[in-house]
Amino acid sequence: MPFIMPRFYCPPPLPNHDSFNLPPDAAHHASRVLRLREGTAVQLFDGLGNERHGVITELGGKRVVVGDLQIVDANRESPLATLLAQALSSSEKMDWVIQKATELGVTEIQPLDTERSVARLTAERAEKRLAHWQQVAISACEQCGRNVLPVIQPPQDIHTWLQQMHHQPASRFILLPDGATSLRDQPPPQGKAVLLIGAEGGFSPAESEAALQCGFAPIRLGARVLRTETAAVVGLTALQMQWGDFL
Repeated sequence: MPFIMPRFYCPPPLPNHDSFNLPPDAAHHASRVLRLREGTAVQLFDGLGNERHGVITELGGKRVVVGDLQIVDANRESPLATLLAQALSSSEKMDWVIQKATELGVTEIQPLDTERSVARLTAERAEKRLAHWQQVAISACEQCGRNVLPVIQPPQDIHTWLQQMHHQPASRFILLPDGATSLRDQPPPQGKAVLLIGAEGGFSPAESEAALQCGFAPIRLGARVLRTETAAVVGLTALQMQWGDFL
């Protein structure tokens, strides 16, 4: 089995010189969690598409130095830009959706407060959850090899968001159990593909109607009703298979 180099997110800018001190979080993960040693080859990325390869040359205390840095041209992004608009769900389910959506190549994630959302966030809690979700996405990028972090937007009310989306160029899809069509029947996206997923109890009639009035095509994914977290993963996978980089 080939050796997979450990990957660490380093906020930009990445260095162009010969050695670099890992930021505190990455250094802790390298030394205390992964227990790496001097001489271990590692990858660094900045979330903007840049990657460096190097070797740990010094490791002690809270300090981890990576040397022999090499610029690497590695593009692992999907050619299909996707925005996942996900109704807020419980903390564990939301974390799982963000992790898997990142692995599936999502470009942007918009958490939405809907009528049937289980989670309700105050402004303070929303700010903390956003910071947490960004860390979930960073960890997913470290694991899957992406060098570009998805943009995670602050939570919004679904009706406010739909009003903003109304005039933006995009191909819009809403997953509904009684959707009238499948992705195979849709033309290729013009610009980004927007996928709207409801909460555990689905959308209210008013929310569904507002999305349809905003130009969202009602899509079905087979004859079975999927959980909200399953629907997000299956929907993104279907988009990638239809128009992205899945063979």
